[in-house]
Amino acid sequence: MHIGEEIKVLGNWFIIHFIENNGMAFGMEFAGETGKVILTVFRIIAVGALGWYIKHLINKKAGFGLIASISLILTGALGNILDSVFYGVIFSESTYYNVAAFMPEGGGYSSFLHGKVVDMLYFPVIHTFYPDWVPYLGGKDFIFFRPVFNIADSAITIGVLSLILFQRNVFAKKVKPIEGEIEENQAINP
Repeated sequence: MHIGEEIKVLGNWFIIHFIENNGMAFGMEFAGETGKVILTVFRIIAVGALGWYIKHLINKKAGFGLIASISLILTGALGNILDSVFYGVIFSESTYYNVAAFMPEGGGYSSFLHGKVVDMLYFPVIHTFYPDWVPYLGGKDFIFFRPVFNIADSAITIGVLSLILFQRNVFAKKVKPIEGEIEENQAINP
């Protein structure tokens, strides 16, 4: 696919829309090329720390929900890192008129750690206009859900949301009753 090309899967509700970004949410950039390297190295360190943390959780026999949530965040971050690290090395540049080639003779469009992240999932569920009475936005186009994202972004989002929504279950501490208390409670409440 070339940049901006679309394939409608479910009418105008689910579209495969091919774009690339420099690796931050909503296409934001951080300090140019140097920022790209810093961001990618930070992500690699964070993924290493998350991997260690998951191993620690497994050894401590933590609950499945916590391990699964952290694993989703880890795998999503790893997917975006792979794009950032290798995508620019193994593909030629995509443009609005040119489809990227895999393993081009002259090398990829970028160097190691400078690749772009591919996003392709687009769900513009509601397409309407702001009412005229809304200040500054009245009459302008409104699309819900406008961001284009990838499966790795989805994994990170689902992992974080599950930690937030189910924090009582996920972070619940197992309390071991003291044997004397069990006998005392059974005597009081047979």
